[in-house]
Amino acid sequence: MSKKVNLLANLKSDFASGLVVFLVALPLCLGIAMASGAPLFSGIISGIIGGVVVGYLSQSHISVSGPAAGLTAIILTAITDLGAFDVFLTAIFIAGLLQLALGFLKAGSISNYFPTNVIEGMLAGIGVIIILKQIPHAFGYDADFEGNNSFAQNDGINSFSALFEVFNHIQLGAVVITLASLVILISWDKFSFLKKLKLVPGALVAVIIGIILNELFIQTGSSLAISKEHLVSLPIPQSFEEFKAIIVTPNFAGITNPQVWIVGLTIAIVASIETLLCIEASDRMDAQKRYTDTNIELKAQGIGNIVSSLLGGLPMTSVVVRSSANNNAGAKSKMSAIIHGVLLLLSVLVIPAILNKIPLATLATILILVGYKLAKPATFIHFWEKGKYQFVPFIATLVAVVVTDLLKGVLLGIIISVIFILRGNLKRAYSFKKEQYVDGDIIHIDLAQEVSFLNKAAIKLTLSEIPENSNVIINAKDTVYISHDILDLIKEFKATRAVDENIKVKLKGFKKAYELENTPELTNHVTFEHYYDVAKRAMVKKEKFNEVYQN
Repeated sequence: MSKKVNLLANLKSDFASGLVVFLVALPLCLGIAMASGAPLFSGIISGIIGGVVVGYLSQSHISVSGPAAGLTAIILTAITDLGAFDVFLTAIFIAGLLQLALGFLKAGSISNYFPTNVIEGMLAGIGVIIILKQIPHAFGYDADFEGNNSFAQNDGINSFSALFEVFNHIQLGAVVITLASLVILISWDKFSFLKKLKLVPGALVAVIIGIILNELFIQTGSSLAISKEHLVSLPIPQSFEEFKAIIVTPNFAGITNPQVWIVGLTIAIVASIETLLCIEASDRMDAQKRYTDTNIELKAQGIGNIVSSLLGGLPMTSVVVRSSANNNAGAKSKMSAIIHGVLLLLSVLVIPAILNKIPLATLATILILVGYKLAKPATFIHFWEKGKYQFVPFIATLVAVVVTDLLKGVLLGIIISVIFILRGNLKRAYSFKKEQYVDGDIIHIDLAQEVSFLNKAAIKLTLSEIPENSNVIINAKDTVYISHDILDLIKEFKATRAVDENIKVKLKGFKKAYELENTPELTNHVTFEHYYDVAKRAMVKKEKFNEVYQN
């Protein structure tokens, strides 16, 4: 169980770690909003709510919540399909309510029912989408920044064909900043002399260098200077009234739209799974090995998404990148997550003019690296080495997520996984081997521990292919349960076809009766005769024991 912790007890270390997480989260909040085709301010709002509201309500002392790369594919498609951002906010509100209900229904273990290869395929697919979407921005082509950002766009092109359009709109200044940012991000964790600066995230350094380079281009009148439309554009409120005016609220008129409910359900499922997986990882990272109640976490995420939607923010999850940075920076309690949320709020109130100097090319580079980490080649190699039963669902999920949408991709991956599981179980019903002797071949069919009606087709096919004049041994020595369908099939084969085609059949290890529908550990369906037999044997043993003891 989690221990109650005084949030102010470790304020010094929690403030330091909260500052680090803030520096990591700031460019990610902006970048993920950009990748989602949503207003950049919505990403900051989501980060603030994820830090302050979810941070306070959650039991996890390490995890940090905010806008997640894993939801960008859903948001991209949903905003386009629903036609307006305020209608999409209604879907987030519904998702929050569903997550809250999942928490009360104690559905915290839901993530255990999704195959790892499907989840990894989903994340890899999201990574590929992020990379495809950000490559144009990295070259200075920001035409789709406020437009249609799904794979298939209304302008007749898609994420692949848009890559070729980039060659007609290359901006050298953006390319220079992209390359500089890429060098910083790759080298920041590679070289030993930079390890002393590990508390300063590479993403923040890339943002600072991007701003400085563009300011130098502007001051020197260089043709490489990036114009305003290719920079971050956050509203700069001059008063509290103006600040309230820039907040978008949900359009609840869309609550009667079935598509809004489908988007809300999709967000609720995906966000919950991603959160639960992150919580599991965070608990493993926690040096104090504190346990997080996943049902309380779902409630906290649900309330967070409800509040975020009402203030115009993006949907959120618990995020591995920020949680890992929080742990590595020495966080002791969830106060660090709350502090990071407060710092995000102060940043948009105090330094919005500085934030508006960030080149979109820098954010695109950061996101390309995020996408690469989600879809890195090592993941493909890992599942390839595990064999086709693991690799095929993984790659099918990835491709389907990229070319259709996330929900369809995951459903396809799960269906393929289930088919492979059933196929594997069918094959494991028995082993088949043929031994050659001078006086004739002997075919051995050894049945597995459990043989159900699902194995009937495979066994029937095997028996039908046994040639005439064969010697067959069907061994059920290790078998605990055989369905009546299989028993009847074997009896019919021995009594009819074996006689007609001179096939000698020997049955070994078969019991006189299989009374249980499954093994005793797996079922409650046990006959009265079984209980009577067990009791009778126990009485005999007791009588023998008493006889020995008395003598």
